[in-house]
Amino acid sequence: MSDIIITDKLLSASAYTAIINAPIEKVDIADWLFNLPEAEYQRCCPPDHISAGSTRTDDGTRMSINVEMIGKTLMVQHYVAEIARPSLCRMVSTSDAFTPNGRTRVQVIWTLSVKKIDENTCEYTNSVVAHPTQEFLDFIAEHGTPFADAADARQRDGGNHNSRETPLFAASIERHALASAASALL
Repeated sequence: MSDIIITDKLLSASAYTAIINAPIEKVDIADWLFNLPEAEYQRCCPPDHISAGSTRTDDGTRMSINVEMIGKTLMVQHYVAEIARPSLCRMVSTSDAFTPNGRTRVQVIWTLSVKKIDENTCEYTNSVVAHPTQEFLDFIAEHGTPFADAADARQRDGGNHNSRETPLFAASIERHALASAASALL
């Protein structure tokens, strides 16, 4: 298998926003992401979200493992944190994609960010970008699928998925922020 990422080719890119009704000082995306209960992850895009957990790489870097359906493809994502701060997480995964035609791999970059709107609200952005690996390019060539067709399908399915999960992620982050603020008062 080849994990060479082809960064000059784009499979898909989507970014959606939603409002979080909590002060930005109370929002901690990294804490939310790395402590996200599996059932809460599942509630953030039913029925597509299957399982989630967190772990660390051998060198101690935080990871989020997500299993979800994107269209007809089962994705097992091994997100390694490049940035993990309260207002920004940049997660990069060479993800296993189990398609109707078989198994391959793609790179997925998931960026979760929040910016202040006013004293009581902020805007959450959920951005997902996918690049092919050389293995993916070989896979689609073997199956006679033009790259443009594969990219169109990924854009359609990935964009649809992201549009549905973004407001639910924002609501979950909001609940986490408000619960953390309430427990700090006790």
